Amino acid sequence: MNPVGAARAKYKNNMVRWGYMWALWAAILWGAWYVPGSAIWYEFPFSQMTHSNSEYLTATAVITALNAISVLLFMFIWTGVLGKWKDYGRTLAQFRKITKWYFYAAIFGGPMAIFGSFLAIGYVGGIFAAVAALMYPIVGSFLANKWYGEKITRRAVLGIFAIVAGGLVVFAPGILEELQGSNSSAWIGYIGGLMAAVGWGIEGAIAGRALDVTDPDVGLTLRFTGEVFWWLAVILPLFMIFGNVPVLPVIAKTMSVLPITWLLLAGITFGFCYVSWYKSFPLIGVGRGQAIGDLYGLFSIIFISIFTLTLPKWNFVVGAIVVIIGGFVMFTEKRDEEEIRSVSVDNKKDEEVMQYAENTH
Repeated sequence: MNPVGAARAKYKNNMVRWGYMWALWAAILWGAWYVPGSAIWYEFPFSQMTHSNSEYLTATAVITALNAISVLLFMFIWTGVLGKWKDYGRTLAQFRKITKWYFYAAIFGGPMAIFGSFLAIGYVGGIFAAVAALMYPIVGSFLANKWYGEKITRRAVLGIFAIVAGGLVVFAPGILEELQGSNSSAWIGYIGGLMAAVGWGIEGAIAGRALDVTDPDVGLTLRFTGEVFWWLAVILPLFMIFGNVPVLPVIAKTMSVLPITWLLLAGITFGFCYVSWYKSFPLIGVGRGQAIGDLYGLFSIIFISIFTLTLPKWNFVVGAIVVIIGGFVMFTEKRDEEEIRSVSVDNKKDEEVMQYAENTH
């Protein structure tokens, strides 16, 4: 191999290794997020709320919105430390060509996925919420393949089937209980778990098209800028108009030491989890980044079990193990590292992305 080829191969290997490292950090921090994400439900005013669906839905909306604000706070600090404020402003100004994709991703990642995950935590429990969302690489891999040609090999398909099987193990006992009428409200939590799986899968696929031409740190800050916008300008006002529980009083009661502490811990763990997650996509692809990120299920069970001093139910453990095996099968298949995806510029949306790349470089 000539020196140029050797240097190129070394660069590719380093790129893939760093991609997997970033995805692994995303999994660790994502698992850690479920501790403050669960603990906030045990603090006033959320612990004193009745179990009426209107109050719980309002509480979940408030928690998710404050979580987004906390993450954005740390992302603003992170962007400033890296000296990327100019990049943030320059990219934000290109809303029609590129930033709109992060605002679209924010809809599915925040009001759908994170909101759904908090619903699952509140109605069922933190371990269920963590394991239920493990199915999101199915959605992400499929959409990345359809939208911009990211490859799905036979080995990846086997991994997807394993993830589906693990998800069924997680859902089956709870669904049987629901059919027997043992709990009249837990079905909302199960829907929340499904929302998390679908939402995070769609978010990764949407963000993946923009991350090839934008900095991940800046892109992530824009993504949470978008989520905060949706919550403060659209969703919470709708809750205030149509909800039975006043939103502003709930937010005011949340402004005490313990709830704020949990929200800040949630913000820093989830923020840097997302940083790592987004950095992995351009390096190893959306499907593989999401697959190794699926290890968060294992870490969440470990962290929650340590902090609560309780053992998870057998079906959560078995389901998590099966899903994690599926994730390993997906990201360990052999492939040509140069061909992560095949992007076509024939599509008008792809032309906008490529034009932005040319204008900014």
